[in-house]
Amino acid sequence: MGKKGRGSQTGTRSGAGTKGAGATRKRTPIVVPKAGPNWGMVALYGVVGVVVLALLGYIGFTAWDKSRSMTDRAEAISGVTNFRASTDLGRDHVDGDQTYGQTPPVGGNHNGAWETCNGIVYTQQIPDEHAVHSLEHGAVWITYRPDLPADQVAKLATRVEGKDYTLMSPYPGLDAPISLQAWGFQLKVDSADDARINEFIEILRLKASVEDGATCSGGVQATGTTPSSGEGM
Repeated sequence: MGKKGRGSQTGTRSGAGTKGAGATRKRTPIVVPKAGPNWGMVALYGVVGVVVLALLGYIGFTAWDKSRSMTDRAEAISGVTNFRASTDLGRDHVDGDQTYGQTPPVGGNHNGAWETCNGIVYTQQIPDEHAVHSLEHGAVWITYRPDLPADQVAKLATRVEGKDYTLMSPYPGLDAPISLQAWGFQLKVDSADDARINEFIEILRLKASVEDGATCSGGVQATGTTPSSGEGM
């Protein structure tokens, strides 16, 4: 009886050992975090997209603007007066002094000789009758009050010196510090820093000509208020 009892105990221990050896350990799953959006790249693409759209818009606007007529583009400049629409600007060659409807004049009958207008900065007043002939050829004529500060005069001169179909001269009695003329168009401004000056020149220089192919070289370089006598050129 005592032996049987010990055998029973041995069997119990053996069974317990077997159960422990066959047990399966649970493994904790590895969780891989999901990658979030790369906000740096998102911002970069956004900036690139805005730049591309702005560039396309600028190209489109520039193409549209240049497709408009010279008159439409000139009238779009704030402050420009178009005298072509309301004034009969004669184009006859005449001798002697002329009376014009604008100061400075933007067109009308004029002397047979034009004022040389291939980028000359005149330091004295020039006769209207010669300057108007230059406008007929397509020149832009920049005039200014004689008391305009020297630094302002110098800034105007940089827009004229050496640039064909431009000329510049002082003009006593102006009702504005600076006045720009092309055939039939006028713009008056207060400062040589005004961005409209460049617009006026860009749009109207040569393009406002009513005598295609006319030159600005070989004219007279008269000063004062009295035009040259005779038909001239």
